[in-house]
Amino acid sequence: MKTILVTGGAGFIGSHFVRHILNTYEDYHVINFDKLTYAGNLENLRDVENNSRYEFVQGDIGNAELVDHVMKRVDYVTNFAAESHVDRSIMGAEDFMRSNALAVYTLLDSARHHNVERFLQVSTDEVYGSLADGEAPWTESSPLAPRNPYSVAKASGDMMAQSFAITYDMPVVITRASNNIGPFQYPEKRVPVFITNAIDDLSLPVYGDGSAVRDHLYVTDHCEAIDLVLHKGTVGEAYNVGGENEANGVDVVEKILDAMEKPRELIKYVTDRPGHDMKYSLNAAKTMDLGWKPKHDFESALRLTAEWYSANEDWWRKIKEGADYQAYYQRNYKNR
Repeated sequence: MKTILVTGGAGFIGSHFVRHILNTYEDYHVINFDKLTYAGNLENLRDVENNSRYEFVQGDIGNAELVDHVMKRVDYVTNFAAESHVDRSIMGAEDFMRSNALAVYTLLDSARHHNVERFLQVSTDEVYGSLADGEAPWTESSPLAPRNPYSVAKASGDMMAQSFAITYDMPVVITRASNNIGPFQYPEKRVPVFITNAIDDLSLPVYGDGSAVRDHLYVTDHCEAIDLVLHKGTVGEAYNVGGENEANGVDVVEKILDAMEKPRELIKYVTDRPGHDMKYSLNAAKTMDLGWKPKHDFESALRLTAEWYSANEDWWRKIKEGADYQAYYQRNYKNR
């Protein structure tokens, strides 16, 4: 029986990965290590909480003593734990540097001392910066050029992970993915904001003129790629994971409204995010060479996501009615 540590396993992508591992491998024990910050939610994993191969540990990945206590029985580490929202990082970056950079060191150092077989750092396309029109998609050899506090913190974690691979010959791999969408995404992110607001016939806030382009990756496709890189990726290397679903903000909001049969009059253009990156685009050929390909096109990914939020109002209404979300939404949308 192999034991895999999934940090941040109660979050959006991490919870899907916990489920993916339990459903894919009969001989894996999963330890979900999560601090349960505002975006961590054990309701995301109610269907597996009684699985004999699943275990939950509440804790901070920056707590070296607790990390070391857990790490001594771990074979693989996948680090999803992160502060992940750009707008929140702009309001205050300290938590982002602590979780996305310093705590990555804590995990790596413990994993090294306990001789884990593989350590996978889950990262983001945002570490590459912003593409101009006509520029080719980023490859793994593209320079890191982060432009906001969130992506700076993530790039710092990436570089720390790569330094452990080089300095200590540690078996580290990195994945860098495009924007994930799907069930259980905390409704501060663009797609769930649009979908849940549309359900309630509220305005859908689009930054600036809506021209910023993102690639969209369905979350289960991402989990399959992480699984593959964890087991077959070359030590010390990074792997881009893109959905081949590029669209700008206007495209996204219009497709959601059309799919949900809601009027486009619900679109509301708001003041743009400071320093907004205008385009992300990944070349994922290296990951595809391992045998991976995304299964969901943009329309099916949006449809499945909208159907889930429509069928699970209890999940997101509790979040959106909470004080943290209300304060965030007022600052970032209502006041723009």
